[in-house]
Amino acid sequence: MSNKIRKQDALNYHTQGQPGKLEVVPTKMLSTQHDLALAYSPGVAEPCKEIAANKEDVYKYTSKGNLVAVISNGTAVLGLGNIGPEASKPVMEGKAVLFKKYAGIDSFDIEIDENDPDAFIKIVKALEPTFGGVNLEDIKAPECFKIETELRELMNIPIMHDDQHGTAIISSAALLNALEIVGKKIEEIVLVVNGAGAAAVSCTKLYFALGLKKENLIMCDSKGVINLQRDNLDESKKQFATTRKITTLQEAVKGADVFVGLSVADILTQNDIKAMADNPIVFALANPNPEIAYDLAKKARPDVIMGTGRSDHPNQINNVLGFPYIFRGALDVRATEINEEMKLAAVRALAALAHEPVPDIVFQAYGIDRIEFGREYLIPKPLDPRLITRVSPAVAKAAMDSGIAKNPIADWNVYEQQLLKRMGIDHKLTSRIIDLAKQKPKHILFAEADHIKILKAAQILQDEKIAYPILLGSREEIEKLIKEHSLELGECKIIDPREEKERTEKYAHAYHQKRQRKGITYKDALRIMRDRNAFGAMMVEFGEADALVSGLTKDYPKTILPSLQIIGMAEGVNRVAGMYIIMNKKGTFFFADCTVNQDPTADELVEIIGLAASGVKFFDLEPRVAVLSYSNFGSSKGDIPTKTREAVKLAKAKYPKLILDGEIQANVAFDVELQREIYPFSALADKGANTLIFPNLAAGNIAYKLLMEIGGAEAIGPILLGMKKPVHILQLGSSIRDIVNMAAIAVVDAQLHEKNEHL
Repeated sequence: MSNKIRKQDALNYHTQGQPGKLEVVPTKMLSTQHDLALAYSPGVAEPCKEIAANKEDVYKYTSKGNLVAVISNGTAVLGLGNIGPEASKPVMEGKAVLFKKYAGIDSFDIEIDENDPDAFIKIVKALEPTFGGVNLEDIKAPECFKIETELRELMNIPIMHDDQHGTAIISSAALLNALEIVGKKIEEIVLVVNGAGAAAVSCTKLYFALGLKKENLIMCDSKGVINLQRDNLDESKKQFATTRKITTLQEAVKGADVFVGLSVADILTQNDIKAMADNPIVFALANPNPEIAYDLAKKARPDVIMGTGRSDHPNQINNVLGFPYIFRGALDVRATEINEEMKLAAVRALAALAHEPVPDIVFQAYGIDRIEFGREYLIPKPLDPRLITRVSPAVAKAAMDSGIAKNPIADWNVYEQQLLKRMGIDHKLTSRIIDLAKQKPKHILFAEADHIKILKAAQILQDEKIAYPILLGSREEIEKLIKEHSLELGECKIIDPREEKERTEKYAHAYHQKRQRKGITYKDALRIMRDRNAFGAMMVEFGEADALVSGLTKDYPKTILPSLQIIGMAEGVNRVAGMYIIMNKKGTFFFADCTVNQDPTADELVEIIGLAASGVKFFDLEPRVAVLSYSNFGSSKGDIPTKTREAVKLAKAKYPKLILDGEIQANVAFDVELQREIYPFSALADKGANTLIFPNLAAGNIAYKLLMEIGGAEAIGPILLGMKKPVHILQLGSSIRDIVNMAAIAVVDAQLHEKNEHL
């Protein structure tokens, strides 16, 4: 991929906090002796006896039904080769993380020190009681074929070697759609596969299943065309041998309709592309660099339909579009295997989804105004939230139709809701923000750039092309830190206010003009410009930076005041507010105001409600607003219930289409069943709240900090709402990840301001 990964950054990522990328989290309460007695002895005996009487009850009483093993012996790790089981563990942990992120599937990685396929098969077979499915990974050919085939025969749970089938499924979906676009039939095309490993074999077999004629296939390996004239062909290659009397890749591609590369970089030339048939289809899937560079292929043949494994070009053939959702569907119906019907169902579901209108959430994630089925959109984008509700049900239904589902689904609408809830669909929000920022990076000014956390965050922002960092501070100190920590920030502009006499005087004059009737003299203004938050705010005000990020080392009030005085609030806004995004396994929630307004009046709460609702809509979520109190709809007396009740009344009149209610207690705002029983009139009784408005600063501030520290929640923010130009204040002591997330939000905010909108 295009992002530069530094060795030390990768090592630090895997060692920071707890080593590795996975941990085990209990799903039941373990707070009392009674809980422990239920979890273990003597209570655990009861489910044990039930399972002993009926083995299928293991799915009822344990995690087996949502647990996949990622198993490898490390003999064919992508890009690294035979590095052994221990060295493959970071990769397998990473695969387990993807199962969880994209499909809500729990996963254990298991690295086996065994190269003999028969012994390997025996070990994996013995694990069947533990897991609901097995994802084989990075096992070299031809052993991988024998291992998967025999395990599928021996075991009664879904087994899939993703190296083989993942690329096959995704590329098949892309191929069907590409052929549709160019008006060709798969039964009539000539297709060249360059590569003869596990992925190439599986791809070819699936293309056959879709209708490709064997006589129209030409497969090449490192020695050239696999034909019947070659000696010593093993069985896995012999089945694909052509009768054509050709020997080189150049001869193979001449007049071919499709090229699928699963080999090495730069093996295909522009002349090769020119020699192909009209409207050639080229899937150059070698990673990290394809068989021919995208730009070279397009220059050679403007009519080419191109796909690669890269995210920086259209039509990324990415396995993450397949394996999480295929296993999800297989697990949910307790399929005894992953058969051809299920793979083909996944192919057709992916191909069909690309024809559907793309939701706004995908436009936002990729920062483009238009995505529609065509030459540059053959398959869905990896961040499309519809994948789980299209692919998984299709796979589940295929398992049912082919008679291998032990737990068939009765209500597909209920199943779709279960999928979304299980996955925690809103957890993709951070990824969407960053992807949107990457589409049009902005110049983000960091007022505390002589802090190593800021510099390390700037390195990530620069490398991943999320933003163009501007570093404000002592040049000497910044350059010293860059050198000490071996950073590469040559693309970042450093601004040292002490070197900027002319600019400082310009800013002081402007500040004096703004504040001269507030008792500020020009001399005062010069002194104030020595404060980096004031200097930085002036840079944004003068358009010399697109957004300001600060607050890592200073209290919030001291950080925000210069920006309020210099930049001010957006037109029509009388009050700014700070909103936190709180994410945990229950979903994504928005808290306001947690940072600015100490004790807002009812009228001021109405404005905070409006700002928060607009902020939530920006993230492509429907705000469902609860105005919090210690009272439920008049159940208690006091200043806070009175104020919040009045605020709700005024807000409902001002924002009649907004889902809003209160005053309401925090627990009741989320408890839909309780509301339906006791407060059926509540506007939140249908889906519950996702946006919480606090009656005062103390309540909001305490709530989000408690959730972060003891509630296991992740917080992004505070996001400053209502400013004339983008200013975002970090939480004191923020982590590098927090800084990167906030900078991405600042970029997106700057993009909005460019369109005359604002957060």
